[in-house]
Amino acid sequence: MSEEEQEILAEEEEIAEEEEQVPAEEEEEPVADEEAFAEEEAFEEEEAVEGEEALEEDVGEEAADELPEEEPEAEVEADVEEHLKDAVDGSMRLKRLLTGGPAGKKQKTSADEGKVRGLMMKWQVVGDSGVKHVLDNMEPAELNALIASGYAPGYHAKKTPSELLAGHLNQLKERKMVNGQRVDIIASFKFRWSLDMKADQLLRTLSHKDLRYVVNNFDNSVPLEDVVNEAALEQPEEDSTENSAPQAPGLKAMSRFNRLELIDPLADCAVFGDANLTFSMNLARHRKHLGHVGRVIATTFEEIGTLRERYPEIDESIKTLEDHHAEVYHGVDCTRFAMDSRFKGMEESLGAVYYNYPHSGAIQGFFDSHPLVNWRHENLMRLFFRALRTFVKPGGWVKVASNAGAVGVRYSYIVGSALENEFMHVETMPFLEWHLHRYGRSYGDRRDTYKRPDATNNQSYNAQSGNSDMVYCFSYAPTGKTMPPQYMAVPPSLETLQQSKDGPFKNLVGVAKQNYANQLHSRFVTEISGVHVG
Repeated sequence: MSEEEQEILAEEEEIAEEEEQVPAEEEEEPVADEEAFAEEEAFEEEEAVEGEEALEEDVGEEAADELPEEEPEAEVEADVEEHLKDAVDGSMRLKRLLTGGPAGKKQKTSADEGKVRGLMMKWQVVGDSGVKHVLDNMEPAELNALIASGYAPGYHAKKTPSELLAGHLNQLKERKMVNGQRVDIIASFKFRWSLDMKADQLLRTLSHKDLRYVVNNFDNSVPLEDVVNEAALEQPEEDSTENSAPQAPGLKAMSRFNRLELIDPLADCAVFGDANLTFSMNLARHRKHLGHVGRVIATTFEEIGTLRERYPEIDESIKTLEDHHAEVYHGVDCTRFAMDSRFKGMEESLGAVYYNYPHSGAIQGFFDSHPLVNWRHENLMRLFFRALRTFVKPGGWVKVASNAGAVGVRYSYIVGSALENEFMHVETMPFLEWHLHRYGRSYGDRRDTYKRPDATNNQSYNAQSGNSDMVYCFSYAPTGKTMPPQYMAVPPSLETLQQSKDGPFKNLVGVAKQNYANQLHSRFVTEISGVHVG
């Protein structure tokens, strides 16, 4: 057994020991998390019922025919400038995977296929296309460690075996990362450089001037103590906002700086996925009060017609933004904006980027955690951060707000995707401590037509516990090295969907099942092509 497999196996055994200590009836998500997502689950179940009734009437094929047309992929790729191709390569490869084109997908060896079959027989899930999809896309070392650990999905009242398996694998990865809750600047720095508690204690005694110097200059090439001594002799520039209050307690001053959103006053900033534009208005007012000259670029995924149906006040919001010299773009896909002509010439110009509560959209009948649809949420973050590399200036900030217990876009997708693309994790701060937290958060779907924003009390969105909302903060630190192709979570094939018995498929047979599988697969292809569905 290789060293990598031994490490993975050790993690598996630790997880298994923890799971054994929990009574069977308590193996579900914690009660607080179940309550937090109860409304979202109810909404998805409502969508499932509507979808199944429609599909049983054979409207799936008709719905598929109504999907918007897309541009031929070859024409799209030809239009992308050479220096932007890396920003959209992941989207192109993902589309080729979905449509059966060459995408560099690794083929399973006969030995691996035998191991997958053996596991499925042992778990008594032969024929479960969701489980097979998860196992088929594991790395050989991960698969060997999973077999050696003796893990089995077990039974869950709400979750399918494929969801349990995918959740278990995500937990293993998350044990090697920072946790999803509050992580202060020093704790993040300590984790990044694998420092001990003695170093942690030393850092917490430093002044603002010294701590900022250490965080900016330490690279593990010399002992931490030497860098601390250098910091004591350093005289910072007095005309920089970052260097104000040099003798204040270091952690408190740097944390406060981050929460007050004291970003580069000269650089532009961008907001992605701002459904009702209330966050963008909040940010624009904030920058105006601080005397910033950099623009706010507010974007929505929906087109203006849909926004007017959901938010009657949207035109007034747009006018407010324009009065604050902001620019508003509609129909922006944050994973493909490198191909959007409105962003032409903005390379390395963004000093800050914001994306609050990312989500790829609900699929009727499936919970967000199901692996047949969850790959969309994971790839959303991977493609987003890869696209940002071209447009964020070195040292620029990226802040993604999300719930620590989210099962769609998991916190590990946010942090992991950022690190893969050289965005350094600086801090995870509670959302309610952020200066910009008071805005009218929305659902971003048809529920917004009857649940109105309430920015004053921040109660417009109550499907998740606000105490678990976090802001994951990153700083772009490019090394200049050539980046490997962006890793992508593999989508299910049409055959996998046709064989599924999960979610809406459990009550469908024959032509209705075939039609829905075709419709869902067509939706996946359309979404990854940058065309909005629904």
